[in-house]
Amino acid sequence: MNSLFRRLNSEPSTAVAPSVLSADFSKLGEEIEAVQKAGADCLHLDVMDGRFVPNLTFGPMIIEAISRLSRIPLITHLMIQDPGALVERFVEAGSDAVSFHFEALEGGHGELLERIRSLGAGAGLAINPDTPLSDIEHLLDKLDLLLVMTVFPGFGGQSFIEGVLPKIVEASRFKNEHKLDFVIEVDGGITRDNASAAREAGGQILVAGTAVFKGEDYQDSITAIRGR
Repeated sequence: MNSLFRRLNSEPSTAVAPSVLSADFSKLGEEIEAVQKAGADCLHLDVMDGRFVPNLTFGPMIIEAISRLSRIPLITHLMIQDPGALVERFVEAGSDAVSFHFEALEGGHGELLERIRSLGAGAGLAINPDTPLSDIEHLLDKLDLLLVMTVFPGFGGQSFIEGVLPKIVEASRFKNEHKLDFVIEVDGGITRDNASAAREAGGQILVAGTAVFKGEDYQDSITAIRGR
């Protein structure tokens, strides 16, 4: 994961992270192999607890199975109410980076970010579309990954919220002005039609679920979203 982050910060490139939630779980191994062959840079794993968000997905056991199938890094996105209680299990399962939601905690964000790093994983913070960047500026120097949501979390297949683009621009500007090295990931409603806007705003990793796994040609979809 660190090598991917270093590449993204050292050259003008974009990574594509297919969201496994949109894959066909009846043939998960085949799906993961297919997106790897199609050029995916990493996999995005959405963990939902039915409390922080209304939907329920999978936990560490599935991530451990995916880690045995994958040759590319795993970014685990925790949409759960008490991320601090479970981060160790998700890192032990094979997550190369773990993001949790700023909105899930009333405090202690910095300490949890440090704990994730101490476990050997990249530390990420996710923010909802209506959370301003100013709310987390004091944490940005503690991040390896900033996950900017362009939909409200909980369900796949939602439409991209264009009004979030200025926040991505703001995050990129703040990063450059303060010489920070976190990577900006954009998640929610990414398609080949709006990916260029996310890239131009400063998105370095673009998460795509439906746009990849529901398409006929995974390689064509990934190439289009990457922009080259």
